[in-house]
Amino acid sequence: MHPADANPDNATLFGAGEFFRRDNYAPVVDELTAFDLPVEGAIPAELNGWYLRNGPNPRQSSGHWFTGDGMIHGVRLEGGRAAWYRNRWIRTDSFEEYFPLYNADGTRDLRSSVANTHVVNHAGKTLALVEASLPYQVTNDLETIGAYDFGGKLVDSMTAHPKICPTTGELHFFGYGNLFEPHVTYHRADASGELVVNRPLDVKALTMMHDFALTAEHVIFMDLPLVFDVNVAMEGASLPFRWNDAYGARLGVLRRDDPFGQVRWFDIDPCYVFHVANAYDSTTPDGTEVIVLHAVRYPELWRENGDLDAAGVMWNWTIDLTAGRVAERQIDSRPVEFPRIDDRLVGLPARYAVSVADKHLVRFDFASGEVEPHRFGTASAPGIPGEAVFVPSASGPADELGGWYVGYVYDPVRDGSDLVILDASDFGGEPVAKIVLPQRVPYGFHGNWITDCIDG
Repeated sequence: MHPADANPDNATLFGAGEFFRRDNYAPVVDELTAFDLPVEGAIPAELNGWYLRNGPNPRQSSGHWFTGDGMIHGVRLEGGRAAWYRNRWIRTDSFEEYFPLYNADGTRDLRSSVANTHVVNHAGKTLALVEASLPYQVTNDLETIGAYDFGGKLVDSMTAHPKICPTTGELHFFGYGNLFEPHVTYHRADASGELVVNRPLDVKALTMMHDFALTAEHVIFMDLPLVFDVNVAMEGASLPFRWNDAYGARLGVLRRDDPFGQVRWFDIDPCYVFHVANAYDSTTPDGTEVIVLHAVRYPELWRENGDLDAAGVMWNWTIDLTAGRVAERQIDSRPVEFPRIDDRLVGLPARYAVSVADKHLVRFDFASGEVEPHRFGTASAPGIPGEAVFVPSASGPADELGGWYVGYVYDPVRDGSDLVILDASDFGGEPVAKIVLPQRVPYGFHGNWITDCIDG
């Protein structure tokens, strides 16, 4: 859901009228390549790499925004210029010749994929992700290479939200979706991309586990009450998960140095979380070991249907590892989504998280409690941003203010889109550069900046 429409007052947008085929949710038809894009302002010369963002771009009517065919929109920056823009569908094995994810016997064909949720780079491979299937490898020029299974070692789906440890370079992820146990399996690849851990988790049922959290010492899983509903699955008109009051909600904590050891489960108030901002280990003044987790929390979701008519807000959970309990509190009241931090601080105490709010970005300062907005366009004609990715400066201070936020912004006046670059040290100020794109970029999900030093 684009948080510009996350207020329950806009619930009609998410009903049976297929909101995701109207306005800037509507797909684009053409795959374009354009060179030497026009720039307003000045692109920082040290930004040499690719900004790639994934999202649904359905070729035909689909039952839910989440199920549209994946398309990556990418911009190449080098030497202070915008060298090119490309957009390409991800041509999975099921793109041209459709075949179902679930076989008649209930097993999965993991090559069946829309690959529409995220794009990440690890160990020299750029992967397009959707949580129900195998990842698909693409080049940084957006050509699809094919399904990627870690040399045959991954016989599971891969979450669309893997975490790369900034200290070890390890890729942590999980897979879910088996109708039969194990419903969830935790996986880890080392810095070279070798899959080294495959560990099943003990959960009661198949739930929709979209994201998880990583700290320097722990992995945190979110077992929440969106549960697979076979009757909804048989109808085939929506995502097959519904809210279940009886299921409960809990966080599972696994030590990273003992990946096959005990998972400690901590009960929390029922809720749902699509996206984690960050988590880290900490010690209270009295010496208590805790885990601090920030994420966007929904009080409930999809009780009667799969409409996206709820609002999520930033929340904090503090897991007391000694007492075995969790303290929960709301940080802010405004609806937000797509929180991102400086990825160099994944699993460490990051001060800032930038999220999409109602037609603008907001930056949470977890140290001071302040929330700073950045608004695009004008009050009468606001630009509407998507997820903002932090790109650290290679020459400035190595902190969360030494770099830029990069992301696509939709201009409803001209029905077009720009790639906008903000100075992290002046978040509320004017963009340092705006790159005018040759076509509209529909609202999508997640992306990343890939520097020149990484091949893909």
